[in-house]
Amino acid sequence: MSDPQMVVRAAAPLVEIIRHVKPDQLDSPTPCAEYDVRKLVNHLLFWGPSLAGAGRKKTVPPPARSETELDLTGPDWAAALTAQVEGIVAAWAEPAAWTGTTHMGGPTELPAALVGGMVVSELVVHAWDLARATEQQPDWDGELLGYVHDEVGRTAEQGRQMGVYGPEVEVPETAPTLDRILGQVGRDPGWPR
Repeated sequence: MSDPQMVVRAAAPLVEIIRHVKPDQLDSPTPCAEYDVRKLVNHLLFWGPSLAGAGRKKTVPPPARSETELDLTGPDWAAALTAQVEGIVAAWAEPAAWTGTTHMGGPTELPAALVGGMVVSELVVHAWDLARATEQQPDWDGELLGYVHDEVGRTAEQGRQMGVYGPEVEVPETAPTLDRILGQVGRDPGWPR
């Protein structure tokens, strides 16, 4: 499977999860300790244009200095988030998105393949966060999860230093691939306990 296909396969479950979030679940906690469902949705809406821009090799700064400065979760948040996920997929489904360098909303140039791997990983991890918080069961194929596991393994320490990932949660090597991915990024696969 090529990298552009990975983003398509990573995003499909997220779109389904978004469609099934009930209004009364927006205040539910998520496995990402700093976010309830509303704040997680706001996070995704805040950074979505930057992720899509990175796939098009265009710098798209976030809409504010910090995602805590505005609430993007209006009445039509599900349609807006679905459209953003579709925009991310459209940008990263192009083979050219994965070549050369790109930006993630700031001035620093990074290898496009590295950013693309991060985007695919974010789609999977945040889809899992949203699914667990809203009692849904996402499903990704083993090849995709193997790819994400490898990508997260390459960037986990850097992600922790940047505050993007939490402290690693110890997960047995014999655990399912998704559980090992979650442990690498600081999620407890058994959440909630």
